[in-house]
Amino acid sequence: MPIINNALSGAMAAQAALNASSQNVANMQTKGYTRQGVLLAAVAPGIGTKQAGNGVEVSALLRISDSYKTQQLWRANSELGRYTTQQPYLTQLEQVMGDDKSSLSYSVDNFFKALNAVGEEPTSSPLRGQVVAQAGALAESFNSIYQVTRNQQLSVQQQRDAVLPKFNTLTQNIAALNTRITAASATGTNVSALIDERDMAIDSLSQLAAIEVLEQPDGSRAVSLKSGQPLVVGNQAATLGIDTTTGTPQMQVTFARSVYGVDDSTVGGTLGGLGAFEKNILAPLQKSIESMASQLANKINDQLGAGTDSAGNPGKPMFNVNGGGSGGILSLAAGYSADDLALSADGTPGDSTNLQLLVDIKNQTIALGSLGNVILGDADTQLVGKLAIDSQQNKSLLNTAQTIRQQSEDDWASTSGVNRDEEAMNLVEFQNMYQANMKVIAVANSLFDATLSMFG
Repeated sequence: MPIINNALSGAMAAQAALNASSQNVANMQTKGYTRQGVLLAAVAPGIGTKQAGNGVEVSALLRISDSYKTQQLWRANSELGRYTTQQPYLTQLEQVMGDDKSSLSYSVDNFFKALNAVGEEPTSSPLRGQVVAQAGALAESFNSIYQVTRNQQLSVQQQRDAVLPKFNTLTQNIAALNTRITAASATGTNVSALIDERDMAIDSLSQLAAIEVLEQPDGSRAVSLKSGQPLVVGNQAATLGIDTTTGTPQMQVTFARSVYGVDDSTVGGTLGGLGAFEKNILAPLQKSIESMASQLANKINDQLGAGTDSAGNPGKPMFNVNGGGSGGILSLAAGYSADDLALSADGTPGDSTNLQLLVDIKNQTIALGSLGNVILGDADTQLVGKLAIDSQQNKSLLNTAQTIRQQSEDDWASTSGVNRDEEAMNLVEFQNMYQANMKVIAVANSLFDATLSMFG
């Protein structure tokens, strides 16, 4: 009887919808889960018949998603990864270089204060000894700050080395999921769970680098860097690495025997944050510290060489400018003593003419790559100021990125997330639909029994 077939199809359709809602409710707290639903369609009657129809069918199992919102989610994650990675390094530099007692300004000021003090009594051994002591402290201060930048440089390299294997594992997982999704889709299997897993992998990848994702006709997804280098195509995955054979480390993508160079400072995400910090902030700062130390030391050494010490001998260099290895970038000359200070211009005991010229060095101009020409006494203050501006800008961009990421998550959840109230309504509606169709079947049975009794 058509009435039974129609009601049975309705009951089965309601059961499929109830199954979808129950799956949604079960995964209400599952991260990255995309809600599902059923698409119902009426089954038309056969040609030449006058019946109402042949019931209902589940024409499709829907995965409720918006590709635009998903793409926005990944883009926001890339920006968040970039600025989140940079901030700890910037904060550490800002705190160390801006500290009242550990800053270069503090040591430079103390050194020149000691020179000023000895001007009151140029022949005083204790005052001259204080100048030498402050010179040693100045060298140690430069070495200490420089070592902080070296440690950060090593930390950036180690963090990058730790991120690259994770990055390559994610691209391989995405390629493998492409294969599984394509194969399952060909057999008509529901692949929503596999797509969710792949989307989660892509989301994790987007935190490490800025990416572009394209949906392919076979259900797979092609992933590339923002700059165009391929990462995943079908079941093939690229490898991201660092090439050191040329002497200068170069990030590169290897895909299907082709090698593509990558500028790690513009790649985005965590890797881009590391590259940009190292190239645009850390390296210029490190060079400025080296340059400031060498120019200060050379000016002092040259001025001392123009004077005479207490014994009437030509002045000796006070500082050694090193290459930044185990000896640091600056050191006090071995065996340098208070008697070696050439404070006199003509060898006359008590003459402080050369001393005044030494004191004036603080007001002389030096050239720093990141700042241009600056007064030596203000150089560190300006370096710290520039660092503070960079840190504040990054904090502002980080706050913006966090807000955009949260908004993207909320937008995604508004479409793809499970809504408890909506699912409760669906359960009630499809339960009523199921019960109504079972009631139709009961009525059909009664009619069938009544018809049989007529011939009994």
